[in-house]
Amino acid sequence: MRNRFRFHKLFALAAVCSLLLNGCANAGKVREPEENRRTCYEVFVYSFADGDGDGIGDLSGLTERLSYLNDGKDGSGEDLEFTELWLMPVFPSPTYHKYDTTDYLNIDPAYGTLQDFDRLLAACHQRNVKVILDLALNHTSVEHPWFTEHPEYYNFSDEPKTGYAKLSGSDRYYEARFWEGMPDLNLDSPGVREEIEKILEFWLKRGVDGFRLDAVTSYYTEDTGKNVEFLTWLNREVKKQNPDAYLVGECWTGQETYAKYYDSGVDSFFDFAFADQDGIIANVVRGTKPVSYYAKSLEKEEALYKEHNPSYINAPFYTNHDMGRSTGYYAYDDGTRTKFAGALNLLMPGNAFLYYGEELGMKGSGKDENKRAPMQWGENDPMLCAGPPGMDSFEMKFDSLDRQKEDPGSIFHYYKNVLRIRNRFPVIRNGSTHVQDALTTETVCGFTREAEGEGRVLLVINGGEEMEAISLSGTHFTKLSDSLSVSEQEVAMQGDTVILPPFGIAVFEEENND
Repeated sequence: MRNRFRFHKLFALAAVCSLLLNGCANAGKVREPEENRRTCYEVFVYSFADGDGDGIGDLSGLTERLSYLNDGKDGSGEDLEFTELWLMPVFPSPTYHKYDTTDYLNIDPAYGTLQDFDRLLAACHQRNVKVILDLALNHTSVEHPWFTEHPEYYNFSDEPKTGYAKLSGSDRYYEARFWEGMPDLNLDSPGVREEIEKILEFWLKRGVDGFRLDAVTSYYTEDTGKNVEFLTWLNREVKKQNPDAYLVGECWTGQETYAKYYDSGVDSFFDFAFADQDGIIANVVRGTKPVSYYAKSLEKEEALYKEHNPSYINAPFYTNHDMGRSTGYYAYDDGTRTKFAGALNLLMPGNAFLYYGEELGMKGSGKDENKRAPMQWGENDPMLCAGPPGMDSFEMKFDSLDRQKEDPGSIFHYYKNVLRIRNRFPVIRNGSTHVQDALTTETVCGFTREAEGEGRVLLVINGGEEMEAISLSGTHFTKLSDSLSVSEQEVAMQGDTVILPPFGIAVFEEENND
């Protein structure tokens, strides 16, 4: 189908006024650049890279494939340029997912040894890649020695209660909100808090750069106040040991609620409002919301979070290990919408997260095992994993990495470009968002991202299926600096007008015409 060509006459004076007024109004209000505003890759070690040939991913395999994420060579064009690595739980555990640890101070034998971990950590730090560990403090495994040796570390009851399981061979009950194999810890116990301090010290002294905090809304069931109080204590203990350590919490609830968790001082909380198949990104990509909704939602939430913590760092993400893969969100998609959605995620400010394999358009939905399928290196790749036990057999929708590497129009190469742009323009990560009404139409949105000392960039996004043209005449943003296209149609300039193909994105640096 031939695209109709729309030309929007935008008055230069209105554009100039909008840009200048926004710049003046927000002077002095932007946050300082932060070392912890990076780009983080979430890895399920079990399914990523098998280094010893047993079908299970391990730390040595991950270390060997680290150059895929970051090869340590600036501008090589060979890697994805990630600057942070989130390891899903690596502690000993009786389950494949390992969120039920039996020992917080060791590595699961299926993944390797502490020495293997040290080698991975050293390799990451040589590349200026930070490493954060997944820390589940709400619960342990029922097989953890604490459960029998220190029952005071857990919540017990003599009466049956909702969310409690019956203790085998006893008339007592223990809290286990997720399942009976994961008893909930009593976080008010002085003994538990002492153990947590030891855990933090052990890993921080080893060189770990921070933690992803699992299930923070479950620390105290339906008690936001106590959860925030505990997180305040936890944040204080972490920063006491390493002021530069980074914390990001999983607060899976509504935005108005998880905004309150920033009162704790914890650096980041995952931005669930934009994620999953019903989130802001997916709605914009489907066309059920205009692309301006994306930018205006960023504007709104930045003000909201700042009310609770002026030093907050947003943690945008699109999918994770608990959600269906994004490829399944768009019926009959040829990769166009999968690409565009990935860009909307990675062009958000803060510390952005990407779940492994999303850069290939991997498939997986339904039970958790399907969402944690093997990284698709290639059919004959020696490091291809077998996947979690119980995973369904299904075919991927898009090609594996070995084939996508050879296709310049692949999802993989599109993601490489998005990540390159995110790293090329630090203000995209560090700045605040300001919608430019004069550059916004029904299907197009223009907004600036600005940070003190880093200037401003203008992003213009076409969220529709037709070619669009937007005049930038009279603004300080008429020189195209970079762009993204989901097809062979490229973003182009005709004089002071930017021509945007469907789902095209243009990036402009501010010109100094003084």
